[in-house]
Amino acid sequence: MKSRRIVTGHDADGKSEIVSDQAAPRTSAFEHVPGFVASMLWSAEAHPVVPNHAGDPTAAAVSWLPPAGGSKLLLITFPPDAVMHGPAFDPLAAGREYLSTIPGLAEKFESEHPGMHTTDTLDYGVLLEGELWLELDGGRETLLHRHDVVVQQGTRHAWRNKSTQPATMLFVLIGAQRCVPQGHL
Repeated sequence: MKSRRIVTGHDADGKSEIVSDQAAPRTSAFEHVPGFVASMLWSAEAHPVVPNHAGDPTAAAVSWLPPAGGSKLLLITFPPDAVMHGPAFDPLAAGREYLSTIPGLAEKFESEHPGMHTTDTLDYGVLLEGELWLELDGGRETLLHRHDVVVQQGTRHAWRNKSTQPATMLFVLIGAQRCVPQGHL
């Protein structure tokens, strides 16, 4: 899915204006996971300042995960799971590609449970196209349809596309501090 990013700001007189109108600047179509596309549309550190006169913070972002209080806006297209089960799929090459393309997030994926990961973030996810399954601990799954919203509160999870069509999800990740619930040491 091609995405256009429009960024507003202020001119010299303080009037609102469009400061950028372009294709999503940090978009990667994966070679070793055909159909997987990840775009970082915006990045904000903790305590962002508006208007941002420092340029595009997305270009300088190293990690795909935000620091506590920061945020990331991501657009992810998930290919059908069949891509990862095909005879041409090379999990080692795919893993290296994840590490180089989506650093910070890729390290959170569990090698012994492909796709499962936990992040110290509060995530808002909106399914824009297709259908996805949200998998939680113990194999519990919930089917999402177009325009369903998930509020992900730092739980261990994976996204599964059991259909034959790609699924595209928009995520807002907000960096959080993890606390240990009472009685869970």
